[in-house]
Amino acid sequence: MSKLHPDQFDLFSEPHFPVRSAAKQIDLQRFRSKLKRAMAEAIRQCPYDRPVIAARMAQYLGLPSISKAALDAYTAESKDTHDISLTRFKAFVRATGAVWLWDMVVSEDGLTLLEGDEARLAEIALLQQEQRALAQKLSNLRSVPVNVKRRGR
Repeated sequence: MSKLHPDQFDLFSEPHFPVRSAAKQIDLQRFRSKLKRAMAEAIRQCPYDRPVIAARMAQYLGLPSISKAALDAYTAESKDTHDISLTRFKAFVRATGAVWLWDMVVSEDGLTLLEGDEARLAEIALLQQEQRALAQKLSNLRSVPVNVKRRGR
């Protein structure tokens, strides 16, 4: 594989932290389907089966149990009257380990999830931007000669 020239873009690479814009309208039916498909994918990727995931969710929520049927309803696109609550969604994410679900949920609002120490990257970039702005301001001030008047001599 050849190394790309710095001015050449890789058409197939995706940004690690995509820049997003908020959707103009909320399409609840589309979002519901997308969420249910994503949750089903999280279950497929999870090392635990559905009954264990339901039991882990119940433990996180402090409930005696959550049925496998409830979990199935949350992930079935045909069950458009069975939406998961935010607290149960949080327990689901923890139970499956699928933290990427949070990013999927907020993406349509123009947001990108940063996990843990990744937030420092945003802080570094902000400080670098401020540093460049100050350097430009200083350069502009230096570009005009300063006439110093001698007093008292």
